[in-house]
Amino acid sequence: MSSQPIGETELAAEPDRAATERNTLTAFLDYFRSVLVRQASGLSPEQLATPLPPSTLTIGGLMKHMSFVEIHWFDHVWSGNDYPEPWVSVDWATTPDWEFDTAARDTPAGLHAGFDAAVTLSRSAIAAVTDLDALAALESRGQATSLRWILIHMIEEYARHCGHADLIRESIDGRKGD
Repeated sequence: MSSQPIGETELAAEPDRAATERNTLTAFLDYFRSVLVRQASGLSPEQLATPLPPSTLTIGGLMKHMSFVEIHWFDHVWSGNDYPEPWVSVDWATTPDWEFDTAARDTPAGLHAGFDAAVTLSRSAIAAVTDLDALAALESRGQATSLRWILIHMIEEYARHCGHADLIRESIDGRKGD
């Protein structure tokens, strides 16, 4: 796993092409985490809340969403912990997109701090397990879930949202690429 703080704007190193499965998966996850952070870096509160129509997605919303996704998979499903605040108090049935809808109220520092805290919890959960076939403490949608599946799902989730962030960032200030 990367020792570089996630809040840095430099990209994590490209994953080693001959690494073990575990190191490959965690390196790709860290790489995409750093891409999202880099896309959000240096943006004002207004820019973090700027969508690229017709979508309503914003980079701030993506940061907050991925903070929740990290907490959901690694702290809740994997470790079996109750959701912490602010997530436990959300009425998800009434506001299923709460993290996207409320991100504009957060400061850039708050979005980055929440993301960093979620990633720190996730990294600790991953580091405590050696077997990718180990199963999560809680089922998800009625199914047992392995650490391998969660890591691959997280890579897919980040890759998709990093593509969104790339397009939104280019529309804000012309910056291209990850």
